[in-house]
Amino acid sequence: MVINTNIAALNSANDLNNSTNMLNESLARLSSGSQIVNASDNPAGLAESISINAQIGQTNAANADVGNATSYSQTQDGYLQNIGSALDEMATLAIQAQDGTISSSQAADYQSEFTALANYISSTATQSFNGVSLFSGSSLSVTINGSGSQFQMTGVNLGSTYYTNATNSSVSITTTTGATAALAAVSAAIAQLGTDRAGIGANEERLTYTAQQLSVLSTNLTAANSQISDVNVATESTNFAKYQILVQSGTAMLAQANQAPQSVLKLLQ
Repeated sequence: MVINTNIAALNSANDLNNSTNMLNESLARLSSGSQIVNASDNPAGLAESISINAQIGQTNAANADVGNATSYSQTQDGYLQNIGSALDEMATLAIQAQDGTISSSQAADYQSEFTALANYISSTATQSFNGVSLFSGSSLSVTINGSGSQFQMTGVNLGSTYYTNATNSSVSITTTTGATAALAAVSAAIAQLGTDRAGIGANEERLTYTAQQLSVLSTNLTAANSQISDVNVATESTNFAKYQILVQSGTAMLAQANQAPQSVLKLLQ
């Protein structure tokens, strides 16, 4: 038996120190909700989590771009629906103006309405969405994934001859000849409108599928990152309880080990 070196107490102190450290780590995980509180906890996992988090952010940003592009397309189509109604009415007026039984004043009334509708279509050509022209005819680039890939949306040009031939100020339906020519121009514009709306519909369909794909990807990346970084509360709670018991028992055993050298006093009596 020795007094100067209490090996049992030293061993108990080391065990208690280890248990205390593990208890503190478990408490940190439970309070933060993360398995990786410090970089030293899981260096490889931390690097992977950082990479996945970056991918999630990029994917969500691309999804936001796609959502804005979808709104842009829907705005275009909303205007074109009204233009379609205006062109239909203009075609009706052009046919009505060819009625030989109407007076010149009635023909002038038809012309007035025709011109008002034409002016509406011409003014729509200048509309924009968040400062970006809706109908300049230019294609619109949309980022469709986290890598920066681009999709070129088909543009719509309300300044094309298909529309301007039907809406310019020289078009007159006050005569049968003029009304016949106007009807032909409006019919060509209606045909072009169908093509333009079909193009917008194709854009929207592509964007819808892309948005769904990005949403699924973001969800799966988030799930993968959760496996790496999020703490399993049930498992960690069990560990926490275990370390609490080890700390308590270690403290008791250290106290016992510190009492052991006192037995030497009996030998000195």
